[in-house]
Amino acid sequence: MSISFPSVVTPSFPQLRPAPAPELPEFARQRVERFHNERVQAGWGGRHILRGLRPGADALHLQSNDYLALARHPDIVEAQHAALDAAGNGAMMSSLFMQQDDDPLHLLERELALALGSEETILCQSGYVANVGLVQSLAGERTPVYIDMLAHTSLWEGIRAAGAQAVPVYHNDPEYLERQVLRHGPGIVLVDSVYSTNGSLCPLTEFAAITQRHGCIFVVDESHSLGTHGVHGEGLVASLGLGDRVHFVTASLAKAYCSRAGLISCSRRFKPYFAFESLPAIFSSALLPQELASIDAAHRVIQREGWRRARLQHVTRRVRESLLELGYPIREGSEQIIALEVGSEAAVMRVRDQFEAENVFGAIFCAPATAKNRALLRLTLHAGLDDAAVARLVDACARLRDKVGLDEWSATRRERRHAAKPELLAGVA
Repeated sequence: MSISFPSVVTPSFPQLRPAPAPELPEFARQRVERFHNERVQAGWGGRHILRGLRPGADALHLQSNDYLALARHPDIVEAQHAALDAAGNGAMMSSLFMQQDDDPLHLLERELALALGSEETILCQSGYVANVGLVQSLAGERTPVYIDMLAHTSLWEGIRAAGAQAVPVYHNDPEYLERQVLRHGPGIVLVDSVYSTNGSLCPLTEFAAITQRHGCIFVVDESHSLGTHGVHGEGLVASLGLGDRVHFVTASLAKAYCSRAGLISCSRRFKPYFAFESLPAIFSSALLPQELASIDAAHRVIQREGWRRARLQHVTRRVRESLLELGYPIREGSEQIIALEVGSEAAVMRVRDQFEAENVFGAIFCAPATAKNRALLRLTLHAGLDDAAVARLVDACARLRDKVGLDEWSATRRERRHAAKPELLAGVA
């Protein structure tokens, strides 16, 4: 039942005069000033690195993680409206207190578990909360945590929150991982199935064999493959039949699912343990009713409308093939995320400006999202791109090919080194 309020005149409130902010102590002030002096002024020429042109009505938007073009899907929007009408914003409390089996939160978690082929799932406030909380609840101070150098920052933060030992692993290098495990002993292995900075696929089967052979916990972040990969969008772990060798799948649902939430697949016995051990999850409010409704509706659309995954795959294949023919250094990736790795932050700003002049709007990734001097312009493809839009993108890349200094990009230089010494390909990091 909806509640109607009487029409009232909104009173005007007095405006408080802003008080001058207190001066920061010297140790903090130096850090702030270093950012403004060394990055904004010296590195970015006084501009903000993320502020480019304002997109026009006919711009190609390649910044969003809405891979399946679901943000305005009528079924999802209507589900959120209905949930707000029925429950408002729900009970504002931690999900720790929601222990009834028939709570909408747990009903949805069981539905998602069935789709992923896991015993249970846990819904968190974000993918960041899921990753930090999971690693923090698993690792101890003496636990070696083997992490791919390109893995999500939230996984690295989980290691730090646990006070555990981080053991970096060369990107997508199973042999290097095994050497490190033999050196440091059994621990936790953290990878992404699809990496967010270059669109590369993790060799999950090889990693799973190593973790099983040496008694490690295997955690796979499927943020960029859940919904987009697999026959029904179940992700790479399930579609490759690795559910019995991967202990935990995590994901941000703010990608293909278009929902502000995170997910962990786990065993039934682990779920109540996590509820009492994961500090980020315990001390955050539970997901709102409209967020649960959005996830549920998106899940049904993802399973039902398989044409969206097919379209995304078609667009990805066509764009990648065209850019490779044009000489763009994108061989390290294969999926819907295309990384134009330029190098310095100043250089990537110039490349961004040239793409935006062609009405193509990507997203700059720089430190701390990338290593220093490996800044990139990320073009994120999605199922909503029609053939005309794909042609516009390829044509723009063709026109820019000789203007953006491809030969000087850090990715181009790395490809030249690999061509000279193919054995280096295994240790790309």
